[in-house]
Amino acid sequence: MVPRAPWACDPAMSRGREFAPEQGGVRGPRSEFQRDRDRIIHSIAFRRLRHKTQVFIAPDGDHYRVRLTHSLEVAQIGRVIARALGADEDLTEALCLAHDIGHPPFGHAGEDALEAALADCGGFDHNANTLRVLMRLESPYVEHDGLNLTWEMLEGLAKHNGPVKQPTWALAELDAAFPLDLASHASIEAQIAAISDDIAYDNHDIDDGLRGGFLTLDDLLELPFLAEQWYAIEARYPGAPRERLLRELVRGQIGRMVNDVIGETQRRLGESGVDSAADVRGAGRALCGFSEAVRREERTLKQFMYARLYLHPEQVAAADRARHVVETLFAAYRTDAALMPATWQARLPAEEPARSRTIADFIAGMTDRYAIDNYAKIVGQVPEGLRNV
Repeated sequence: MVPRAPWACDPAMSRGREFAPEQGGVRGPRSEFQRDRDRIIHSIAFRRLRHKTQVFIAPDGDHYRVRLTHSLEVAQIGRVIARALGADEDLTEALCLAHDIGHPPFGHAGEDALEAALADCGGFDHNANTLRVLMRLESPYVEHDGLNLTWEMLEGLAKHNGPVKQPTWALAELDAAFPLDLASHASIEAQIAAISDDIAYDNHDIDDGLRGGFLTLDDLLELPFLAEQWYAIEARYPGAPRERLLRELVRGQIGRMVNDVIGETQRRLGESGVDSAADVRGAGRALCGFSEAVRREERTLKQFMYARLYLHPEQVAAADRARHVVETLFAAYRTDAALMPATWQARLPAEEPARSRTIADFIAGMTDRYAIDNYAKIVGQVPEGLRNV
């Protein structure tokens, strides 16, 4: 096992938590980052990810990925990279598991609908909403709101895609209460979590796209770097079933990207001369990333996936119907708060923008199926055409 690197986050040196530790002491021999991970796993918000859209909206098939399985796959990739680099595995895993908790139902379609609904109230951003859920809305403790995660965990979630120069209202409020140094880069663990997310969805979405019939092998072979790998796999396993060869292609592509990230990140770390977690944050650039050659391939793959899968006419049509569901729910609750559960009615402010933002909190926490059920109760019929697989 690679020893902890000097520039890794050290749980014993954590900047602490927003609130004092809960009464009763620490349960079990765990580091601060292990406690963060466990709090995420035991949270209601994490469990809800099993019924939230990843690629396909409210899929009927048992084999398609959802936000929960995607997050688990990201965590697996993240731990591999963190271990090889000597980063803190527990913090990396916790960040990977939590990174999508702020997504509303129906993925980006739901986010677009909430962004439009809150246009006069500061808008909606799923990343800021992740922090809002974990710091204020998910509250299993008697003594304070939120899960009371470490500074390093919250900082990583806020900045895993880089410094935040113009935080939205939600993140700005939280940063004012517990400053997260938004202008700097995040820890190496957060950078690993971000690129692990890219690796997971770039390649696992290929698998789901093939399974759903939106992609074909001929489509994939249009990309030279995938074609090269495919022909090598065919030569290695002559006569093997195509389905197994396709899964080998996805596995091989993930391994190739992971190995590239490890090698390139080791090069950047050595070149930069960083010697502490603070040095990583002050480096002025991301230190975890792809080599230039693989970065170009990854960008080409993303463009391909948008053209062939994410923006496929059936996907666009389903997203339009999903946006309509969220728009209808928001309008109905703003008109008649009695349609919301009693617990949400009790916390609903009378004034704007807090009232609309609280309604958005309720909707953003919904799973796909709960949103569909509530739409059916309000409108009197189940929305048609949402499921396309």
